[in-house]
Amino acid sequence: MKPFCFAKDRIISSNDAICHPLDIALIRGYAIFDFFRTVNYKGLFLEEYLKRFIQSAQKAHLPINYDQYEIIEIISTLIEKNDHERGGVRILLTGGISPNHFIPSNGHLFIFCEPLQLPSEKKYSEGVKLLSVDYVRPIPTIKTTNYTLPCLLSVDWKAEGAEDVLYHHQGIISESSRSNVFMVKNGTLSTPRTNILLGITRRHTMDIAGNVEVRDITLEEIKEADEVFITSTTKRILPITRLDNEPIADGRVGPITRSLMVQFEALEKETVMS
Repeated sequence: MKPFCFAKDRIISSNDAICHPLDIALIRGYAIFDFFRTVNYKGLFLEEYLKRFIQSAQKAHLPINYDQYEIIEIISTLIEKNDHERGGVRILLTGGISPNHFIPSNGHLFIFCEPLQLPSEKKYSEGVKLLSVDYVRPIPTIKTTNYTLPCLLSVDWKAEGAEDVLYHHQGIISESSRSNVFMVKNGTLSTPRTNILLGITRRHTMDIAGNVEVRDITLEEIKEADEVFITSTTKRILPITRLDNEPIADGRVGPITRSLMVQFEALEKETVMS
């Protein structure tokens, strides 16, 4: 964690940030957040992330006492004070201290600058493994802080050499715990349409690729795909070459995935230079 953060209504030392123990963010797990990267002291796709954060707050019935431009100013100040050239920024809005310890109230806004390590070059060049799990994330269209199941499962997936999990239910896949999913079959790129968070990296990947099918995808289709990859803020475009104990196709990173990885990195550079 970087030395300075925004807590409730001011910039303070990160060590001094506190949350009341009766905030329903703690006792009920009710809070929203968003997370983006900084590159060359700029928030990458910042306005898009803030738009999603504000929409999540509205859907969760949590008021924000700052508008988008005021939040941008706070973030810019934090990036400067923390000399945060490259890393992550986390925006968190708690559920507040509820009169009945249940209904959403007036929460508190916290913003932190964090160190960030992207996946290794080996993972990008060779791909990674996912473990399939029967699960649908609660309120999937809102970026809540409820990551209880993947936090629990992370001990097991690390032991099995996996990067993350792939959620599916009644034979239909949705997303990874922190990423969107894409598959390629016979040259056609597809991505799930239901029970997902609409990722910012997902949208830019779709813009780059063009002609992406947005539809229900079965777990069996993923197993028989030519290529599979996940997209997220912290992973960019990361190839998936194994699902459970079976390889995807020949177990190598496919040409369409490689091309999209290169194009997305070029988009990042173009965005921060503009």
